[in-house]
Amino acid sequence: MEISTLAAYHCLVLAWYFFVLYSLTHLRTEERPSEVFLYGGQWKYLTVLNLFLQAVFYGVSFLADVLRLIKELRCAKCVISSRDLLFSVLAFPVSTFVSISFWILYTYNRELVYPKSLDGVIPTWLNHTMHTAVLPLALLEILATPHRYPAKKKGLFLLGCASFLYVSWVLWIYFVTGEWVYPLFASFSPAGLGAFFISSLAIVVCFYNFGEFLNQAEAGGEQGLPDPRLRGATAPPGGRPRSSASPGEAALGFLTRSQRYPPRSHPPRMHSFEWITAF
Repeated sequence: MEISTLAAYHCLVLAWYFFVLYSLTHLRTEERPSEVFLYGGQWKYLTVLNLFLQAVFYGVSFLADVLRLIKELRCAKCVISSRDLLFSVLAFPVSTFVSISFWILYTYNRELVYPKSLDGVIPTWLNHTMHTAVLPLALLEILATPHRYPAKKKGLFLLGCASFLYVSWVLWIYFVTGEWVYPLFASFSPAGLGAFFISSLAIVVCFYNFGEFLNQAEAGGEQGLPDPRLRGATAPPGGRPRSSASPGEAALGFLTRSQRYPPRSHPPRMHSFEWITAF
């Protein structure tokens, strides 16, 4: 996708998430549902945190596109690294988890995650925006541009830290108020709740690996990996050619493995009798 088209797309999605967050924070209701308590506001719900996360991600993506358009390559490379880390570790796995887990539990028993009393507060279109549209947009982002995933240990460590922070936030709210963020948690024993959190983390890790797989598949099995050694320079005489990309592309690191290391040209192999006759 052309950079200008990509910038327009990221700008539109960013504006969309700002509109959704604005609509969510300006809901008006005469009577607060009994299942909703005030402590923590809307920021205690993973769905709302994910919307904010997506807005931050698309804001960073739009900034990266603008920097590429104005040829600020040094700044663009730093922003692109942050964008890819944010997408791989948080934006894709969290949005996938939110969408799939919500609709599975909603289908099983909606009172566990989204009580019927909320229908009079949150419009249907906003519900689908929060819990349905986030997944197609995350998948479309992979199709729009490839992302560089971090080393597996680093990515899973950061994902685990983010999960631990949210679980700690949920437990703190229960400690202060005596109320669970989601009614589902009240049906578990302490051991069952711990098992639920661990299994949820395992599912999120699967979504992380799934996103990495999709990204590699979309890039043809090769991620566009930045290589700081590449600056568009030509190979020395007799050396191995590095890249056919432009200097700007090389500086940004948008190079696949085949671009960075084109196949060597080897002389035809000679059979033993040909070596003898050659002399």
